[in-house]
Amino acid sequence: MALQNGGKTEGEHESVPFSKPKGRWLLLTVRIVAFLATASATIVMALNKETKTLVVATIGSTPITLTLTAKFQHTPAFVFFVIANANASFHNLLMILVEICGNKLDYKGLRLVLVAVFDMMAVVLASAGDGAATFMAELGKRGNSHARWNKICDKFDSYCDRGGWALIASYIGLSLLTLISALSMIRLMKPKPANQPTTIP
Repeated sequence: MALQNGGKTEGEHESVPFSKPKGRWLLLTVRIVAFLATASATIVMALNKETKTLVVATIGSTPITLTLTAKFQHTPAFVFFVIANANASFHNLLMILVEICGNKLDYKGLRLVLVAVFDMMAVVLASAGDGAATFMAELGKRGNSHARWNKICDKFDSYCDRGGWALIASYIGLSLLTLISALSMIRLMKPKPANQPTTIP
């Protein structure tokens, strides 16, 4: 006797509704956390600014002061960092909308392929931005005596602290982006279940 329910057996009908949404919600949750991390890094670094009045020389007993401002725009690596994290944030926001819409935006599995490709591109761009910003942060903290580049974090401590927090948030986002990329590829390689009815004698 054949037990069928819309082309599926009873066992299939019970297992499918729980497994697929669980994986989708896991990926969606990780995307939201990654979005918050990269967006926080973008905002903190983009608003990072500190102005200080420093004594640069002394003539007799009269100090000569100079007002200096440290901004992220002064360092191309930090500008790239902001662009890379903003791009990662926008990418995850867009992918969150795609995940919510589900199969409405799919065309013969093309959605999964494009999502996996763009996830990998986001990882590469975010990784490059983090690497460049980390190098400049280390240079600002310690300087380079061989190139005669002076450190600035002893003078602009708040600026460096905020930049450090932005880097930490960005690296958290990068780790989650890497996990998302792996989940997207696993999801892409997973074979689709057959839609043919199963007959139990």
